[in-house]
Amino acid sequence: MDEKRKIVEIVKVRAVLKALTPEAIEAMPQPQRVNDMVIIRKFPFRIGRESRVRMVDGRIVRVERPKLGGREPNNDLYLLDGGELLNISREHLQLEKHPDGYKLIDRGSACGVRIGERAVGGCDDGGEMELVDGDVFVMGTTQSPYRYQFIVLDE
Repeated sequence: MDEKRKIVEIVKVRAVLKALTPEAIEAMPQPQRVNDMVIIRKFPFRIGRESRVRMVDGRIVRVERPKLGGREPNNDLYLLDGGELLNISREHLQLEKHPDGYKLIDRGSACGVRIGERAVGGCDDGGEMELVDGDVFVMGTTQSPYRYQFIVLDE
């Protein structure tokens, strides 16, 4: 494989998560945000709540801390949950690609995930469900503003 083909394979966009509410957009870290989307380049793709935060001028902001001992992060995407009642767990969900399609796996979150009327996880139980191109999922309770659309690009 020539050098350009290797680069294309490395940076290939597999899918995106499109934020569907202002709160969902605001929750995404600025460096990972492309308009109202986050790019997924590899699977599994893990999502959880950013716990390294501080209040500054009445707003929640991320606090960068050095990684201890070179450890890998627990998540590929850290979301800010600005609600009084938290909807997003520190290790909330994982998106996986399988030969027969995609799965959304709840990683033992407190509030679970919903795709339409289907719910998975919550109460630290975990679980999984099929995820298809165009599905909208909600992280947290039924009133949660953290709504994202899963869009597949590599098929």
